[in-house]
Amino acid sequence: MSNYLAFDLGAESGRAVLGTLDGATLRLSEQHRFLQPNSRLNGHLHWNLMTQWEELKTGLRKATSSLPPDQKITALGVDTWGVDYGLIGEGGQVLSNPFMYRDVRTERIMDQAFARVSRERIFQMTGIQFMPLNTLFQLFAANRDHPKLLQAAQTLLFMPDLFNYLFTGQRKCELSIASTSQMIDPRTGQWATDLLRELSLPTHLLPEIVPSATIIGPLREDVASECGTDRITVVAPGCHDTASAVAAVPAEGGNWCYISSGTWSLMGVEADRPIINELSSSYNYTNEIGVGGKIRFLKNIMGLWLVQECRRAWLKDGHEYSYAELTRLAAQSRPFGAWIAPEHPPFGSPGRMLAKIADFCQQSHQPIPATPGEFVRTCLESLALTYRRTLEGLERILGHRIDVVHIVGGGTQNELLNQMTADACGRPVVAGPVEATAIGNILAQAMAVGQVGSLADARAIVRGSFDVKRYEPHDTAAWDEAFGRFQKISV
Repeated sequence: MSNYLAFDLGAESGRAVLGTLDGATLRLSEQHRFLQPNSRLNGHLHWNLMTQWEELKTGLRKATSSLPPDQKITALGVDTWGVDYGLIGEGGQVLSNPFMYRDVRTERIMDQAFARVSRERIFQMTGIQFMPLNTLFQLFAANRDHPKLLQAAQTLLFMPDLFNYLFTGQRKCELSIASTSQMIDPRTGQWATDLLRELSLPTHLLPEIVPSATIIGPLREDVASECGTDRITVVAPGCHDTASAVAAVPAEGGNWCYISSGTWSLMGVEADRPIINELSSSYNYTNEIGVGGKIRFLKNIMGLWLVQECRRAWLKDGHEYSYAELTRLAAQSRPFGAWIAPEHPPFGSPGRMLAKIADFCQQSHQPIPATPGEFVRTCLESLALTYRRTLEGLERILGHRIDVVHIVGGGTQNELLNQMTADACGRPVVAGPVEATAIGNILAQAMAVGQVGSLADARAIVRGSFDVKRYEPHDTAAWDEAFGRFQKISV
């Protein structure tokens, strides 16, 4: 029996989850949860790194004290969202609070980069979906706005790598998180230094890339002493939260796809090698790397962020709705009233979500939602129909039918969206486990220390330890008709 501590940091909240692996059975216990701290400083959005770091240490203290005296924590690992980074300067200090990927500095940045290197060449070199929040474009904006800061930096570390550095003093970059950056070649797993030079971006600050499930080192002595624990082994699991979540998909066979459902929805398949061609480029799909070296061929979709932002808008106006209540109101609302395009750029920035949805509906000549239930139903139906479109793109690129959709992560708790997805896609949906990211993180740690042999072994443990729920498609004819109309919406 071994205990592993997973720090799972999402865009909305973070938590520390203790996993006890006893033979082929994994049990979880949440030790600490906190809201993700961010602030607007000088007109820009930043993560509050010091507060995040204190929350991680609090989680470590709580997990340590929760165990009986004869048990220890075998290892710990951190996963986070992708693309964001911190800079380490001379002497090892962090140079500034990391920018948040929703910051305005990357607005219209892609066209400026394409003036240096063509879109086609960047995709051929990296195989990554184009989004202005990608690290490549964040770094391009930083080099434009603050070139001296980049020159002063010795090392760039993505968010989980940055926390690993604070835990151990080691500057390493884990492969799955690096693969979100649009700065590596997924064929080799190494930095695309030629591309960076063509964009006049510095390469001196790029650290060594290590595979998922790599031991980084022991906990720093001062951190261990402060947290009242041993010098625990720190592992880089699948440091990108989606890489960890996909590692915990309880699937068997080959004809399945996944949706890692949360603030973002990441929908795709596992492949043995990158898929970089005209078709994948035209669909704007991405080749990220997962646990075990698998390619996560997927599409990034604006997920439950849409509902989260609506809820924040109502809360600001003094109306506090739980997510369960909003889902109930959506289920009671009239179907197929209006839809939005989740990828519409204004939806990606914080604030005014209700007004943005209303503007989109007005500009696309649709009725404007009038009640909280109608707004949320608009968001959920739009996500389900976007999943249908993404599924069809995957099948066209792969050349075969996908038989089942696995949904993992926090979004699996939204049973209405799960059923809508089955109905819209005309495929069975298997939802669960909810805690997929923490589970994948823990099992990758167990792989690193030799307690779990392979990714297949890890998924067998998931199937034996956690329940899932199956949703069969219903009323597919109505959703087929709705999808035809959804495809024509534009603003």
